[in-house]
Order: sequence, then C-alpha cells, then structure tokens
Amino acid sequence: MTLRVAVVGAGPAGIYAADILTKSEADVSVDLIERLPAPFGLVRYGVAPDHPRIKEIIKALQRIIAKPEVRLLANVDLGNDLKVEELREFYDAVIIATGAMADRDLNVPGEDLKRSYGAADFVSWYDSHPDVAQTWDFGDGTHTAVIGVGNVALDVARVLAKTADEMLVTDIPPQVYAGLKSKKITDVHVFARRGPAYAKFSPMELRELNHSPNVEVIVHPEGFEVDDHSMEHIAKHKTHKLVLDILANWVGRDLEGKPHRIHLHFMESPTEILGEDGEVVGLRTERTELVGDGSVRGTGQFTDWPVQSVYRAVGYASSALPDVPFDSRNLVIPNEGGRVLDLDGNPIPGTFVTGWIKRGPVGLIGHTKSDAAETVGHVLADTTETATARTTDDVDAFLRERGVDFITIEDWERIDAHEISLGEAEQRLRVKLPTREQMIGAARDA
Repeated sequence: MTLRVAVVGAGPAGIYAADILTKSEADVSVDLIERLPAPFGLVRYGVAPDHPRIKEIIKALQRIIAKPEVRLLANVDLGNDLKVEELREFYDAVIIATGAMADRDLNVPGEDLKRSYGAADFVSWYDSHPDVAQTWDFGDGTHTAVIGVGNVALDVARVLAKTADEMLVTDIPPQVYAGLKSKKITDVHVFARRGPAYAKFSPMELRELNHSPNVEVIVHPEGFEVDDHSMEHIAKHKTHKLVLDILANWVGRDLEGKPHRIHLHFMESPTEILGEDGEVVGLRTERTELVGDGSVRGTGQFTDWPVQSVYRAVGYASSALPDVPFDSRNLVIPNEGGRVLDLDGNPIPGTFVTGWIKRGPVGLIGHTKSDAAETVGHVLADTTETATARTTDDVDAFLRERGVDFITIEDWERIDAHEISLGEAEQRLRVKLPTREQMIGAARDA
C-alpha cells in the first residue's frame, strides 16, 4: 500500500524530505503543503536579490517538486485552512518543515523605537514577500547600524549601501526599487560583539561586499584583535581563516572615495538603542575584550554612534503552530531525531519535524539534507497506522469545501512563467509578483 505523507512547508527542508522519501524503497506519495502561493521558502524570500548564484538551487528544488510522486498544494495555511489533526485523516504521516521567518530579539533598551528593525522584516520587504507591507520607512537619515556578523547582516548592509539602480538588474518589483531610490543612507556601520576570527560571514559573501562601484568597505583597526584562542579556532575552521585573511587585507587600506561606505566594527557590543521623541537617534556600544576562551567581556568603555536607524541581524526564530507542541525557550518543536514529542516527552504517532524548526536556525543546505534524512528514516520506520481518507481527490475535495484556493505545480509554473516574462521585457531574469492577489491572478491566467 502507498505510504501517504504530508510535508508542511515547501522550503528546502520540506522539499529535501520529499526527495528522500521518493528515493526510498517505499511506495510513497508526498503532498507539499505551503502557506505561500510560491514554493522554495527562504531561497525565494530570504536570499538577497543581488545573489542570483545562490538562487540557482531553485532549479534543483523545482525538479524535485515536479516529480510524479510529489504534489504541491500551496496557498494552504496550517492553522487557518486546516489543522494537524485533520491532516492525519488524509496522510499516514505528517512532517512539519515550516522553518524560521521571524527575528530574534536583541534584548536591549530602545529595541521598540521607530526605525529599529529586525533584519528578517527588511529581507522580507526587499524580497517581495506577499505577506508584508509594500513600503519601507528609511527616513531621512544618512547613517545606519547593522548588528550581527552573519550572512544576513552582510546582505542587509549591502542592500542598504548600494544604489537602487545597482539593484535594478535583479528581480525586485517597482515598489522595492522606488523604496530603495528614496533612501539617503551613505554610511552603514556593522557591529560585532567578538573579534574577526569569530565572524560568521562566508568568504564569498564577504568578498562580494567589496564589488560595488559605489560602496567602500572599511574595516576599522580598533577592536581588530586576534589572540591565541582565535588562532586555534581558525586553524580548525578553514572558512573562518579565509574570512580573517580577507578582513586583515582590508584593514588600513587606502580609501577610494566612493560615495557610500560599509564600516565593520569588531569588539563592540550593543547595549542600548538611543531614542528621541520615539525615534532612533543613536546606538550605544560597549568595547569588549577577549577572555582567552573564545568569549568576551565588557570593558566599561562606551561609545555612542549617531545613527538614525538600526537593523538587528542576530538570528531567525521559528514560530509556534496551532495544536503543535512548541519549546518557547529554544524556539523549536520539541523532538527526538525528528519525532515530535508531547508535553510528557513521548513521541506523537505519525508526527515529525525537519529543518530549522527541528534544530534551530543554524547550518547550511548540506545540514538540511542530512537533517531530512534522519527524519525520513524515522518516518519509514515508525509509520504503521494508515489514514482513513487516502486519495488525492479526498484532500482536494476537503480543501475546496473549505474554500481554499490552493495552488498546484501547474499553477506555480504559470506564476513562474509570468514573472520571467515580466523580466524579459526589462532585460532581467525575472520580476517578482509582490502580492498574493497578483500571484493567484497569474496562476489563473487572470
């Protein structure tokens, strides 16, 4: 008998789980259930638009969702359109792969001031996420701060610093271009609590920071400290050594006088976002010092930086789902190797989890694949009960009865083709459709 599995979330984690299921020896049928009208998750809505090479992974993901054993049911929202317990009526197993889209808090005073932003919100805006506002308030400020030393922080800093015309070759729609055109930012200050040996940038992302003809990257020598533990650390992590070498080559180099600047500040820990009349007017940081074990401590030396906005890029956070256990401290669904656990720590039959909502928002695509393999192994080993209503017609009829206007793979291909045609008209690869209404209209050829 065919094993029927629902995978909730059509980002990389969910799609890789579907792929591994279809490559197993079991006879399987997989439905990818996605809240948005488009698949691919953070690859579509979390990668900066000026990084088309990273988005090449979409081609591989597209081939997976086009497999005959896999169906796409997008524009279906778990919790509003249907419940997990209802899914169990149609599927032998449910794998939750909803990822992480929210921002982690910085937990400093002033975080709620106007123009204190979470990086994930900004990324969603410039990536034209259909559930966010179409406008962005840059204000009139010329200086801004980005807090964090990961690739998201670099993406945010680069988009803030580059001109709108530089971004116009990407897939941004007109309202994102207009928003970027309105910003007056000349200087972007990126702050890291630790030293350069512990920066989490990838070497490729860091090098690309320096490619813009309009943006100068300045690595400030203050705080550029490397101790014995730092050297031991980079000896064990090749990418960290490459990053440190790039940064070291940029310290003290001659400036070219470009109109926009990205400043990298190490050993500066944000302690307060400063405000006046409810708006950001500065950022206060404390100089830190290396302790010798990879950690840092404050020195009591504070600096106030006159910035007019702050972007917090300190990590993504997963969100709870209705009627699914959630660990609010670690921001994951409690699980053991992908088996979802109830409040007593016992596995919930037929319910599994994979991706960032399983292990937290860390790791790259390779980790996601191995993560999915572990979960799928438990699905195949544990699933013995069978669902009652087992056909695809049963699922489709249920959704239509609920009034759910779901998007199939054929619908998505029409959306995809429409975006590509918009791009061709402007000699670009594509132009994104920014709203649900436009996407669904393209799916229906309206």
